[in-house]
Amino acid sequence: MANSNRLLAIKQLDRKAIEFQPLLRMQPPAKGWISLIRKSLNMTLRQLGDRLHITPQSAHEIELREANGTISIKALSAAAEALDMKLVYGFIPQDGSLEAMIEKRARTIATKIVSRTATSMKLEDQENSKERLSEAIEEMTQELKRELSSKLWD
Repeated sequence: MANSNRLLAIKQLDRKAIEFQPLLRMQPPAKGWISLIRKSLNMTLRQLGDRLHITPQSAHEIELREANGTISIKALSAAAEALDMKLVYGFIPQDGSLEAMIEKRARTIATKIVSRTATSMKLEDQENSKERLSEAIEEMTQELKRELSSKLWD
């Protein structure tokens, strides 16, 4: 994929991810969504199991797997459908956006590269000023962002 297409894809993904941001504040129920919704609807495990074409014990196991985080997306989706719900999931960048994530990673790598070079130069008695080092880090950060090389993730 060409860099211009990657940058466009990143911007589009960022716009979609913004819609999920409010969900970060929402904590899942301790016993999971399936259990909470089933109980709120006054639906028994037998009834949920019937809708899923499984035993009540298996329906209970699904609730337990959701609560402890070992449920598959397929099982979660099936349970949602059995509850007349729709499963929605997504990824939200920890840094707020993919662009911010790329910027942070590029800056980290640029800092390492410039620091290594600065150390070598210092040993050769050609030390740069802090201002010049900051400029070099910024320039390299921008270059790494433009290239968007897979090496950013090594």
